[in-house]
Amino acid sequence: MMRNPFRSFRRTLGVSAATLALVTAAFSAHAETRVTYKSASAGTAYYQMGVELSEAIRQGTDGAIILTLEESQGSVQNVMEVMARQGNYVFTTPPALVGQAMAGEGVFAKRQNPRFQEIRGLFPIPSITMHFVLAGDEGVTDISALKGKHLLIGRGTFGAREAARYLELFGLEDSVKIADAAIGSGPDALKNGQVDGFATASSFPSPNVIETAASMPVTLISLTDEQITQTGAPRQTIPAGTYPGVDKNVETTSLPVIAYTTTAMDSDTAYTLTKTFWERRDAMAEEAAWWGSITPDMLENMAGKLHSGALRYYDEIGVVVPDTLR
Repeated sequence: MMRNPFRSFRRTLGVSAATLALVTAAFSAHAETRVTYKSASAGTAYYQMGVELSEAIRQGTDGAIILTLEESQGSVQNVMEVMARQGNYVFTTPPALVGQAMAGEGVFAKRQNPRFQEIRGLFPIPSITMHFVLAGDEGVTDISALKGKHLLIGRGTFGAREAARYLELFGLEDSVKIADAAIGSGPDALKNGQVDGFATASSFPSPNVIETAASMPVTLISLTDEQITQTGAPRQTIPAGTYPGVDKNVETTSLPVIAYTTTAMDSDTAYTLTKTFWERRDAMAEEAAWWGSITPDMLENMAGKLHSGALRYYDEIGVVVPDTLR
């Protein structure tokens, strides 16, 4: 009996198409690089930055690199997790904490680990800016306004530690009641009258301050020149009009932040992440103003060394990289 050649061709074509689909799917799965990105508590500016950065990397690499965003309770946790994380782990932290981890000092004195020596830098992100937010329509006031207040500062984060340090530094630790709650609950707690104010450390404009100011009058604490000098932290000006009802400049402090990874990330992935970040920076700044302040000069704030892949990109575009980072 004669076989139908067209039926045989269709079967062959069907098998070929199925095989091609499987091969394509396998290739796509292999080609897609997944990166864990550990940022900050939900509701903070740094968590929102993580959302924006994840989308920018996805778009800039046509989906070849996918950042999976994870919530964090703070920069110390981000660094500590280097001890256990495998593969492509990216985290944000002030450089000072990386320096402490590598030296086995500060909060890392009793948690020393050789994996801290494997930390490597990628690129800067917007600096942490201290915000002290009170209920009230003054707009801007001085730090003495915190006296006698019930303040939420969070726990386990840089902002919580810095706020507590400032209260002690300016003689307010005994007159301010500290709420036992996570910083993410600050806006609701203030709006519900459970606290008189909250302190948060995030780039500006901070989402939780915007959220609060949209529903009630708020007042921000502004420090004097002398007080800023006392803190030992860099000055940061939050421009008038950044938040509703705050029509004067707010003088406060800030801390540089760097996106780090480890030597477990291969050079090509680090190169592509760094390259895509800088190439998408302007597009991100159009959507969120805080990205516009980032410049390669901010690498000078970095502790430790750059990842070899990131360094390859900076050398390629002619950025002057300090010898200490190489």
